[in-house]
Amino acid sequence: MPEISSRYDGLGVGFAPYLQPPGPEVVRWTVGEPGFDAPSEVIEAAIKELQDGNTKYTRGAGSMELCQAVSDYLARHHGIDVGMDDVVITPGAKQALLYSFMIATMPGDEAILLAPSWASYEPMLSLIGAVPVNVPVRKDNFHPDIDAIGAAVTERTRMILINSPCNPTGAVFTPDEMQAIVDIAVEHDLWIVSDEIYARLVWTDYPHISPFTLPGGKERTLIVNGWSKSWAMTGMRLGFLAGPPDAMRAAVKTQANSASHVPTFMMHAAAVALDCDDSVEEFNREYLKRRDIMIDGLTGMSGLRVVEPEGAFYVFVDVTGTGMSDIEFADGALEAGVQLIPTSLITGGEGFVRISYATDEEAIHEGLRRLRAWLVD
Repeated sequence: MPEISSRYDGLGVGFAPYLQPPGPEVVRWTVGEPGFDAPSEVIEAAIKELQDGNTKYTRGAGSMELCQAVSDYLARHHGIDVGMDDVVITPGAKQALLYSFMIATMPGDEAILLAPSWASYEPMLSLIGAVPVNVPVRKDNFHPDIDAIGAAVTERTRMILINSPCNPTGAVFTPDEMQAIVDIAVEHDLWIVSDEIYARLVWTDYPHISPFTLPGGKERTLIVNGWSKSWAMTGMRLGFLAGPPDAMRAAVKTQANSASHVPTFMMHAAAVALDCDDSVEEFNREYLKRRDIMIDGLTGMSGLRVVEPEGAFYVFVDVTGTGMSDIEFADGALEAGVQLIPTSLITGGEGFVRISYATDEEAIHEGLRRLRAWLVD
């Protein structure tokens, strides 16, 4: 057979080796998936759209209703001022990220990542020929090292990627840190790709801040978000990209030549979800409760250093005090009946494991009991 394109040589698959479903006897703390069903209003709206025959082609960027609903939502919750024409609805936030990377870079261009960062960023950039440049975050609280970011900029740098609240660390960047990153981008005329998929899951006394809203940010920030995390709609594959008009025209061209548009019958359901604030708040109360249970349980175990997560639904745990590598720790935990992710699978994650507390309370309590029996008792 013909040779496969060399673009796939050495391309990583992130956490995939540790995301394989274990046997039913294993407690799973791995998947970044809300432990709830999507709001009933969303399900009912999608079913009605199917029954009404809304299964045909439609506007490529997304229905006008949904794009306007996203515009209104961003203004209402995050102070982001974008018109409905500057919103593109995508098949998941991951697709919006890929579009943004293609808009911001050409092959050979450098993109700054704050390491450790989500496992798909680096392979996605490599896939399109861009060069990931990993800048380590501070180890005490996983916040950005502003001086290191500035020092990493070269004549080939075109983009800085921000993810706050962060997967895998749970860090929520402060307004001052965000402004400092925007200032670097302005100084060097760089794009900012802001992955805001966890923007509603913030546990700090300061809010999530989008760089789009800060001085100098509006004309250079590409906002990535979607419905998976806050509305428990992971399998529905709905995301969006918002930003400056020229960039969004490029995004429409990218979608027209790849995915066409998201499922027509899901667009009204997605608009309905944006008004389901009661469900989001209920989910968040549960996440906070589960976070506290997880932190209390892990903090009492010898050899683990736990930094309190500020957002999202992950705990990023330093396991070097156990004398084990993160791979050894994850393998030992699996033998004890708990599946978690060793983050040396990503740049800058050596010595840590990522634990999701999006699972149900029973799984958290049982997993803690098993880890305690293995590590302590």
